[in-house]
Amino acid sequence: MQHSILYSVVAFMLLVTELQSYAGAQGIGANYGRQGDNLPTPDKVIQLCKSRNIQRIRIFDPQQDVLQALQGSGIQVIIGTLNIDVPTLANDPAFATTWLQTNIIPFASSVNFRCISVGNEMVPSQNASSILPAMQNLRTALIAANLNIPISTAVFQNVLASPFPPSAGIWHPDAASIMVPLVQYMQANGYPLLYNAYPYFAYHDNPNDIRLDYALMSTSEVIVTDGALGYTNLLDASLDALYWALEKVGAPNVEIVVAETGWPSEGEGHDQATIDNARTYNSNLIKHGQFGTPKRPGKGLEAYIFALFNEDLKPKGSESHWGLFYPDMSEVYHVDF
Repeated sequence: MQHSILYSVVAFMLLVTELQSYAGAQGIGANYGRQGDNLPTPDKVIQLCKSRNIQRIRIFDPQQDVLQALQGSGIQVIIGTLNIDVPTLANDPAFATTWLQTNIIPFASSVNFRCISVGNEMVPSQNASSILPAMQNLRTALIAANLNIPISTAVFQNVLASPFPPSAGIWHPDAASIMVPLVQYMQANGYPLLYNAYPYFAYHDNPNDIRLDYALMSTSEVIVTDGALGYTNLLDASLDALYWALEKVGAPNVEIVVAETGWPSEGEGHDQATIDNARTYNSNLIKHGQFGTPKRPGKGLEAYIFALFNEDLKPKGSESHWGLFYPDMSEVYHVDF
C-alpha cells in the first residue's frame, strides 16, 4: 500500500510538472497596438499585462520604449518588422544586421523574444517575394550574433483558396508561389507560421450560412463533418484547413500560431459586434485553446487576442472597438487569462 501511494504521488508530481511545462509552452496572449492618441505609456501597459496574467504579447514594430518596458518582465513577445522595411531587409544583409543590433541584441538578455515576424499580411502583395530573402538575411545575422530566435511572417485567411471542408484546404493561386517556399523554409528550420484568423469576418460576410454559435465557439454540437473529423467551431475548421494546406506541400510539422483573432465590441453596421459576443468569443478562445483542433488534438493553441486597447486613430466603426481595455485601462469586458 505504501509503495502504491508513493508511486501515485510520484506520478502526480510528474503530471503536474508536465502540465506546468505544457502551460508555459502554449497559451493565449494579446496584440499590443498603438494606433491611438490617448493610450497609456508602455510601462503602465506592461504592468497591466502582468496584473492580468497576460504572459504573451505581440507588437507590430520594434518601438524602443515598449522594448525597454518589457525588460525583466518575463512576458514573451512576438516582434514585427515594418512592412516597408521588408524589401530592404531582403536586399541588404547589412541592414538586417543593423536591424538586429538596434532592436534585438540590446534586449536579448532581458526580453523573452518568441519570434520575429517579417511583415504583417503581405501575402499576396507586390513586395511579398521579399519575405523569404528577408528571413534568410535575418537568420544569418542571428546566427552571427549567437542568437536562436524563430523567424516567421503573419498571413491572413485569404492565403487559402478553399477552406471548406478543412481537408480541401489549398493555397490560393495568388499566394501559392510565395507561400510554398516560405512554409518549406519554416519546416526546414523549425519555425512557426503566424496566422491572422477571424471567424468574426467570415460570420459577418455570411450570416445566412454560418451559425453565430459556431463562430463564437459556444456550441458543443458538431456543425461540420469532414471525413472522420467533426467541427464545433469555425476557428478549428480554419486552422485545420491551413494544416491540410501545409501537409500538401511538404510542411507537416510547421506549427500554426494564431497571431491575431478576436471579436469587436461595437461597430455601426455590425449587428453582432457587441460586448457580450466579444466577451463570449475571447473567453471561449482561452478555454478552448488547451484542447487543440480535431486534426491536431491535444496540442494546445498559442493565440493572441486582438487587441489590448480600443485604438481611436483607426477607422471609425468596428475597427476601433476590438480592445479588451479602454485607454484608461478599465475593462471593456472581463476575460480571465
